[in-house]
Parts: sequence; C-alpha cells; structure tokens
Amino acid sequence: MFIRVSLATFILAIMLGLFACGGGGHQTAYVTTPLNGGVSVFHVSNSTGSFSQILGSPYPTGISPTTVLVHPSRKFAYIANAGEADISLFKIENSGALTEVTPRTPTGKNPASLVMDPAGSLLFAANTGSNTVTVYSIVSGSGALTPSTASPALTGFSPVRVAISPSGKLLYVANQGSASISGFAIDSSGGLTPIPNSPIPVGKGPNWIAFDPSGKFLYVASLLDGNFSGFTVDSASGALTPMNGSPYGVGTSSTTITPLTSLVVDSSGKYLYVTNQSGNNVYAFTIDPTTGVPTAITTSPAPPYAAGTSPSFLMTDTTGKFLFVGNQSSSDITVFRITPATGVLTSIATASTSSTPASMAVVK
Repeated sequence: MFIRVSLATFILAIMLGLFACGGGGHQTAYVTTPLNGGVSVFHVSNSTGSFSQILGSPYPTGISPTTVLVHPSRKFAYIANAGEADISLFKIENSGALTEVTPRTPTGKNPASLVMDPAGSLLFAANTGSNTVTVYSIVSGSGALTPSTASPALTGFSPVRVAISPSGKLLYVANQGSASISGFAIDSSGGLTPIPNSPIPVGKGPNWIAFDPSGKFLYVASLLDGNFSGFTVDSASGALTPMNGSPYGVGTSSTTITPLTSLVVDSSGKYLYVTNQSGNNVYAFTIDPTTGVPTAITTSPAPPYAAGTSPSFLMTDTTGKFLFVGNQSSSDITVFRITPATGVLTSIATASTSSTPASMAVVK
C-alpha cells in the first residue's frame, strides 16, 4: 500500500510540475543587447510564450554585439561584436547557459549580421564598415571558426543584413548605403560568386532581407522608402525577378513614409510580417503560394498590431506558434500568438530585456 501511494503521489507531482511550467516544455532564446555589451538567455514556454531569464544571465560579450546565431547542434553560439570587429564563440550548456571560448575571431569592420548554412559548416559575416562578406569554416567538434581562403567578397555600400537560402547554395546581402541587394552562389568551400544580375536595385535604405521556407521567394524591407520588395528566386542561377506589383506599401496613407525595419515569413510559408518602427506596430500579409505576391490580411482583428516602442526586428519560434518582436526604445520583446488558419496575431506577453535588444535566436 505504501509503495502504491508513493507512486501515485510521485506521478501527481510530475503532472503538477508540468502544469506549472506550461505543460509543453520550453525553448531557449538568446537576445543581444549592444548598449551593455551582453547577451541574455531566456527559457520560453511552448504553451504560453512567457519568458523566464536563466540564472547567470546576461553574459558579457564584446563591444556592441549585433547578431547572435546558434549552431544546429545546439552546442555553440556565435555573436558578432560590431564595436571591436570580431566574433565571440560560446559553448552552450544543457541549461542554455553560455561559456565563452577565446580568442575571438577577427572580421571586417563593423560586422552587422551573421548567417550560417543549414549544415552548420559555414558562417558568413556582413561587415558594414568594409563593404564585405567574410566567410568561415566551422570546426564540428569545437565550433571554432577558420577564415576561408576565398573571403572576403565585396558587396555594395554598407551591408547590414545577410540571408542564406534554405538549400544553403545562395547568399544575399542588403546594402543599405547603395539601395541594392548583392547576390552570390556558394560553392562547397564557401567561396562566393556573384549571381547574374547582382547587384539588384531595391528601395532606399534596405534594412532586412528574408526567404520563405521553400526558398522560392525573397523579401526586402526598406527603411527610407517605407515599403518592401518581393522577388522570385531562380534556384539554379540565383537570379532575382521582381514580383508583380513590387514594391509594396503598408497601411492606407500614400504620403506618410513608414520606416520598415524588418520582416519575416512564418514557418508554414503562408504569412509575411513586417515591423513599422514609427508606428510601433506589425503589419501582416498572406503569401500567394505560386507567385509569392503578398496581400494584406483583413480578417478581424486586422493589422496593424501594436508592439513595443521602436520595433527593430522580429522572428518566429521553433514551434511556429509565436512571433517575437524586439523593441528598441521600450527594451522589451512583444510575444504574439499566430492564428494558423488566418495569420492573425494576438498579443499575449511582453518580456523585458532590461537594455535595447538588437537580435535574437531561438532553439528547441
């Protein structure tokens, strides 16, 4: 009798513990905060989207950390430090805690964005101050970076964002200073060869660039024109063809420029979300699966959706249920739940980052 009661009590305790934690486990989020030179680590509930900062966080990085990436193995994290032109490597503990491995790896001037191929064997850094992309091989056992003999590759002026195709064969760079996109084909060693029509003109101040999950469509947010561009991607050559009607505006005003800071396509490939910095909100669109052309969502409650102050980036979580928006001036992250059938967003939580957030990575 004693054994049976104890077992039942033990099972009940487990169930209560799961309920208290949200019942569905958690993801781990890494958020860079340039003003205090740190990276904060949070556990994010899979059921509620709520954030809980882990013990020991935030962790010191280099000067002005701009971007954080997590290796597919979940063993290593990489952070670009714009203020000292290098990349920090961190080992990731089971708890999500970080331990830096030195020395740091040099980059070009002012690295603003990092991206990794799907296999986790190559890392690319867009360097705003030197108008280049530097390429690194990743040592699988240690996560160490080895500069490629083929790098750096020249871009347009002031490259601020880099994106890689889901196939890992194509790389595109948003050049804020020259209002263009540089495109490259990636060879097996990480060497970059310009695609046929590169660089490609876009709106003024391109600030963000993102693929859909299939790799067929590419979208670019322009900070100074207040619109975003859409392209279809030739999977063989990497050539870009503007979509019908591109570029696209947001809202209804034809005279007010809305600075668009970032955009993302959800994991289903059905919906596109765009941040409006001056309006402190998020716009939402459905994506035509054949053409990639976006159409504003009108289902109630229709966008725009209120975020924090000066939203600067957004991303989806690993489950496809949530959208996270990093807000510069309010130093927090707005958590939205995505309605799968319509793409409508519902604000469900706000997580303080204590200092201005610049980038975020989320892993299971």
